Amino acid sequence: MLPALMLSVTGHAVADSLAQQGRAVFTQEAQPSCTVCHTLSDAGSTGTIGPNLDELKPSEERVRQAVTGGVGIMPAFGESLTKDQIAAVAHYVATVSGAGD
Repeated sequence: MLPALMLSVTGHAVADSLAQQGRAVFTQEAQPSCTVCHTLSDAGSTGTIGPNLDELKPSEERVRQAVTGGVGIMPAFGESLTKDQIAAVAHYVATVSGAGD
């Protein structure tokens, strides 16, 4: 049986605590918030500065590298987020965007 806490906005059920932590990083903890620049349906974000993550469907590793070191105009968050926060947001984005679908 799946845990009682479950997010299901885009059809991808996010039942694990790591993804729930990653959603908090994506929407609140990262400064600036990832929602400012990125579209991700599960997070309710419609940013247009960075890529649409629903369309890109990046892998966890790709998100981890981008968040840690930055990409293009995206700043690096390796100094402002913990490794655990980065792992959580990478897992969350890959899970809800459908990476590997």
